[in-house]
Amino acid sequence: MTGEALTGLAVVDKEPGWTSHDVVARCRRLFGQRRVGHAGTLDPDATGVLLVGVGRATRLLRFLTALPKTYEAEVVLGLTTTTLDASGEVTGTWDMSAVTLEAARRAAAELTGPILQVPPMVSALKVNGTRLHALARAGVEVERAARPVTVHRFEVDPTPEAGVLRIEVECSSGTYVRVLAADLGTILGGGAHLRALRRTRIGSFGVDDARRVDELTAAAVLTTAQAMRDLPQVEVGSDVAKLVRRGLALDRVPLGAVGEGPWGIVDQEHNLLAVYERTATDRIRPAVVLVGGS
Repeated sequence: MTGEALTGLAVVDKEPGWTSHDVVARCRRLFGQRRVGHAGTLDPDATGVLLVGVGRATRLLRFLTALPKTYEAEVVLGLTTTTLDASGEVTGTWDMSAVTLEAARRAAAELTGPILQVPPMVSALKVNGTRLHALARAGVEVERAARPVTVHRFEVDPTPEAGVLRIEVECSSGTYVRVLAADLGTILGGGAHLRALRRTRIGSFGVDDARRVDELTAAAVLTTAQAMRDLPQVEVGSDVAKLVRRGLALDRVPLGAVGEGPWGIVDQEHNLLAVYERTATDRIRPAVVLVGGS
């Protein structure tokens, strides 16, 4: 499919120097499609998996944004920066040469599980309608409320470079790995910053699924059913499919929609018709209906 008919998901391996907006703009030109968006910003210096929705698939991006993410990066001990990563100006130095790998792993364990995290000033979160990174560029710092996030796994390994640790983090959506790096340094009695951040996975979409922007073609765009592969999917017959296309609520138990949802509703040709969510009753209702499926 090409042009306005194209709908689906591109799994991009973002290269350094590109903003997430740059990738979206390139995909708009490449696919001749105005409706393009992404599920989860990556900083310009970061690389790795960026999920890009095309056409009607942009309506599904919120389900992809909610998926857990996995990152690899390096933590430089003894140096803090304004941005908490290597792109910022140095704000503090410490001699942390005595820090052992065992101590670093114990500190990482303190940052594993449900935790509260203060978003960095360089994030895209909005305060009173203004993004934090815009305020930071203007030299303004504001109070930010700590937010609950979950770090499912925080592994720390040595590197050949003294004072530099390699980390791998699996975490919930909304977790800032640069904050984890800074907090790791604080727990170890000094400071630290992040560098070489790479997102290796969003849900089941890994770097092996991804292509660089200059390698993208329409043939590489996944269908909407493939885009929702991390959701439990329920196949329906033609009679129920008609109700789904009309956006009607359905009885969950007869449909076979088990678990907490949401659920992808597919027809017998495995076209995604809609995504349904549970209600307070045994009925489920559409969150997104893709007219005619895809």
